[in-house]
Amino acid sequence: MKRVVLNAMKIKSEKDIKIMREGGRRHSVIMDKIARLVSPGVRSSYLNDMALKLIEEGGDKPAFLNYKPYGASRPYPASLCVSVNDEIVHGIPNEKDKVLKEGDIVGLDCGLIHKGMVTDMAVTVPVGKISREALLLIQAAKYALTRGISAAKAGNTVGDIGFEIMSYIKPYGYGIVKELAGHGVGYKVHEDPYVPNYGKKGEGPELLPGAVIAIEPMLNLGTARIKLDPDGYTYRTADGKISAHFEHTVLISKEGPEILTQH
Repeated sequence: MKRVVLNAMKIKSEKDIKIMREGGRRHSVIMDKIARLVSPGVRSSYLNDMALKLIEEGGDKPAFLNYKPYGASRPYPASLCVSVNDEIVHGIPNEKDKVLKEGDIVGLDCGLIHKGMVTDMAVTVPVGKISREALLLIQAAKYALTRGISAAKAGNTVGDIGFEIMSYIKPYGYGIVKELAGHGVGYKVHEDPYVPNYGKKGEGPELLPGAVIAIEPMLNLGTARIKLDPDGYTYRTADGKISAHFEHTVLISKEGPEILTQH
């Protein structure tokens, strides 16, 4: 039985959705280009600079640069989040400039504003040759996203998405980050609803046609516990083990979920 929950998600118009499709395709192309730049010896600041360059060349704007989330003490100072190894999300690439090394894994997370509408996307990629356990973690996080998207159907609930992700991951024993989650997106970087990567079937807000959400599983090799760096943004695993993160912007429609951040 579905529990009735106040539903504050923003429904997008057909015009909004058309813009987000355009922006999502552009976004996906940019993320592919940035991911291909990842190699040993590359600096995180270079990846950030290239993301900004590619976004602006297309006539768009970076959604994260100077964005101040609720509760933050200062705006985010970069266009791209670059999170290496035990950094789960929101690594700042141009303050603590990191040089990528063979065997690292790196999460790339970027928001793009196209004609006033925001899309959000993240991938985790290897730096050169990585360990088998790192590869399996990345593969699991990527497939967990696919499973979560499969549950993003009109009439389902936010809890159905979290349940699908959690059910897939549980047998592997990876830590599912609970303090950080997906969210509505479009008019702003963060909108209702909150979309956690765990949950119960039928619970939470109902997914309505025209809603757009960002689904983003974050999996840790070890504990699910996290800690926040003094920079106020970078979240790390509490035990220092690696973490992987994938994200797509997804339209809820009567025909089924539509991934907007792909080309």
